[in-house]
Amino acid sequence: MMISELSPEYHRPPPHAAHLTDLARVVADVERYDAPDPSPPEKLAADFRRVLTNLGSAASSLTDPCRLQIWKLATRLWNAVVDRANSAALARGPSARAAEAEIRQAAPEILLLAGCPDEVPLAAAKAASFFLRAGQEWLDLGRVDLATACFEKATPLVSAPAAEEERDVLLGLNLARARAASDAGDQSLAVALLGRSKPLASASPKGTRSLAEGYLSVGEAALSAKPSDPAVGASSLITEALDLFEKLPSPSPSSASPKTPNLQQQKGRCLRYLALERLEAKDHEGVLRCVQVSRASVGQANEHPSMGFMALHAWLGTGNLAEAERELERIMANANAPENVCVGAAEVYLASAGSEAARKVLVALAARCRAGGAAAAVRVVTTVVDGGIGSPGRARAIGELVSDERVVALFDGPANTSHRRAMHTLLWNCGFEHFNAKNYDICADLFETSMLYLSREDGSRVRRAQCLRVLAVCYLALKRLDRAHEFVNEADKVEHNAHCAFMKIKIHLQKNDEDEAIKQIKTMMGCIDFNPSSLMLTTHEAIACKAVRVAVASLTFLLGLYSPGKPMPEREVTVLRTLIELLRREQGTEDEILKYSRRAKLRMSDLGVEDFFGNGPVGTRELNWFAGNCWNMGRRVAKEQKYDLSAEFFELAAEFFGGASNDEGDGNRPTLCKALIMSVTSMLQAEELNNSPLSDSDVKKGVEMLSRAGKLLPSIWPSVSVASDQAEANNFMFLHTFYSYQLLDRMDTSAHPQQLQLVKNFASSKACTPSHLLKLGKAASEGTPPNLLVAEFSLKASIKTALASHSPNYRVISAALRNLACLAGLQDLSGSKSDAVYDVYRQAYQIMVGLRDGEYPCEEGQWLAVTAWNKSYLARRLNQASVGIKWMKMGLDLSRHVESMKQYTADMEQCLEYFQKLFHSEAGEHALLGKNPDECSQQEGAPSTSMSGSMSQPVLV
Repeated sequence: MMISELSPEYHRPPPHAAHLTDLARVVADVERYDAPDPSPPEKLAADFRRVLTNLGSAASSLTDPCRLQIWKLATRLWNAVVDRANSAALARGPSARAAEAEIRQAAPEILLLAGCPDEVPLAAAKAASFFLRAGQEWLDLGRVDLATACFEKATPLVSAPAAEEERDVLLGLNLARARAASDAGDQSLAVALLGRSKPLASASPKGTRSLAEGYLSVGEAALSAKPSDPAVGASSLITEALDLFEKLPSPSPSSASPKTPNLQQQKGRCLRYLALERLEAKDHEGVLRCVQVSRASVGQANEHPSMGFMALHAWLGTGNLAEAERELERIMANANAPENVCVGAAEVYLASAGSEAARKVLVALAARCRAGGAAAAVRVVTTVVDGGIGSPGRARAIGELVSDERVVALFDGPANTSHRRAMHTLLWNCGFEHFNAKNYDICADLFETSMLYLSREDGSRVRRAQCLRVLAVCYLALKRLDRAHEFVNEADKVEHNAHCAFMKIKIHLQKNDEDEAIKQIKTMMGCIDFNPSSLMLTTHEAIACKAVRVAVASLTFLLGLYSPGKPMPEREVTVLRTLIELLRREQGTEDEILKYSRRAKLRMSDLGVEDFFGNGPVGTRELNWFAGNCWNMGRRVAKEQKYDLSAEFFELAAEFFGGASNDEGDGNRPTLCKALIMSVTSMLQAEELNNSPLSDSDVKKGVEMLSRAGKLLPSIWPSVSVASDQAEANNFMFLHTFYSYQLLDRMDTSAHPQQLQLVKNFASSKACTPSHLLKLGKAASEGTPPNLLVAEFSLKASIKTALASHSPNYRVISAALRNLACLAGLQDLSGSKSDAVYDVYRQAYQIMVGLRDGEYPCEEGQWLAVTAWNKSYLARRLNQASVGIKWMKMGLDLSRHVESMKQYTADMEQCLEYFQKLFHSEAGEHALLGKNPDECSQQEGAPSTSMSGSMSQPVLV
């Protein structure tokens, strides 16, 4: 007897009890999804993988009771999975959904391992249906590979259907496999599976409907495939689906649900896809036929919005804009049409109808759209703009389009902030395009319209101010100055900055209101964002408007901002040069020019030549410009007899030409020397003009400048190459000598020897001319006191030099002789008993002998003859008869060589003959007495023996 039979309490456990217990425990865990602490799906999926592995190893030894028990547990598992799917308490993340699908698939996998017990009716069909639903879940998750594996496991279970349930499952598997193949891109296999399903579907309306939906699904996939499979025609698949739907009886309206659309909806869907396929094939007539059939079938009120959209495309394709417009109106009137469809239809219509229809379309969108109205308006306007806005008419049309109150109202509310900004940017870019084309009236309208899409919030303050400033620029370009002023004032209220002040300056310049422009420059300099470069821009604007005073003020303010190390928009020397150049254009600005020239010289001394003017050729050009400007200004004011200014300008020119301290510069030495001499020249001419003697310091400065110039004089004369340059060099060397003489004359009489040596040195130079010596002689004779030695030397040297030339200048010679005669007369009056005066007349006579008539100046010859004759009268008065006769002979001899004196020659000869006879008769009487007639006539109390006798001597005048 067995132990089990002896003790009923003790019995052996059934085979595979552990596997069944483990499976039951895991199924129980799946069922506790609403417990306080449910097991996560990922853990349950892992548990089922382990259970399936264990059952798979023991599948061959399972007993019938075990198989039945497994079927019961698998059924419980399937029901639990369905409950979990319907529960909203479980997580629905991607990983959780994949784990739930794996748990669902575990149920048919367990059934497949357990086999088909006889106790379970249609066990194979039930297992196949579980695989079908599990595969469909994988399809929904996009895992085509896992779904296909499920379908392939299920298909052999019902491959030879005997019962209706098995045929339904096989039909479902074929349709599911077709869907999976379609999703995998194998459209040919999908079509083959659909064809294989036709015998199974024909048995029931439900099967026919499922098959029709399968054809529609595969046809839709084929239609969207890019590139499409040429072996699979989307049109034929959709047509097949439509034919299947047509074979079905019309169900009652109550049987339709959101998840199960009614038959008419399915037919409409087929027609839509057929229309889409025809549209892609550009068969516009085919599209219109589909639309016509759809409207006849479902009615226009229940029409899907996409049909109207495709009809619009088709009418546009045929060129019938009127029908296209009616289709657009139908779409807009369709309350079921989404806003994006309305906007898309409007864009398509506008692309063909042109911007002329934009206003009508945009107004219709404004009435139709609400939530997406702003976005729709932006898209429509963008379409219009992309079509071109180059012509003024199109630009104005856009402005009128977006300024409509109904369109602007679409952008109200904070939700449309981005669209409002997009519309503003779009209009701004349009305006800027016309601004670049200088269509200022058009761009002003566009800029002003763009401001309708700017909010009044602080975030738009900067942008609003910018728009107002640009509008001011546009109206300024249009010469509408008051309008421009209005806009810039508004911009200043919104955002006070230097840009607004600069705009006001431009407006005042256009109005020729220079005082207000200068006030605005000061205002601009007080702005927080002021930059010195704005002053340079102001200067350019003022120069363009010929407002020199404003340009000068701007540059003056800019000069006041320069400090060591501070970055500036222009170098200081450039600003000074520009400022001086502007001042030169105005009258009476010499003092200002002198002031800024002094500043340039001071900055040159402080910073150094290279640091102030720059390095290399650029710096050299700047330095030469200032030097040349001072030279030219010195000459200009000298012509106006402003010698005080002239002296300072020439002095500054000398400083610039000298390069601050280098007098030895090769290129500038001649000009430097001339500037020094001209400065002293102007000082002395100012003294003469103003009748105010030079101060001792000025005299000392002049001596130093001439001394400095004297060191440079040798560099002038040898460098000349043409006659004009040589004459100028000679003249400057004379001026140096002449004014050096004058400054020495202001010291004391001890300077006379220095003056004589100075003149002698000049007389020995190649630069000396008779005219120069004549001027020196006259200056020496007219000095206070006169330097007679210098005067006599200069006049004699002038005569000698003139006579030695190839073509003597007798006008210079005659002037020198006259001055020398007067000088000799001064010496006689001072007590000299020499015949110096007579020697001068005799020299003049010797020069005149042999000259052609008129070659010697007539007035000078006449002066010599008359003064010589008149000197005889003085001698007679002094009872010096012999001296008188000598002068009478000299006057007569000179008159014979002067054409204008010939009328007096006969009288003069007669008079001389009479005095000679008288003189000889008196001489005889005195000889008897043993006396000299001249001495006797001079004795006190002696009788008068004057040459008058009975005939008086004529005095020539």
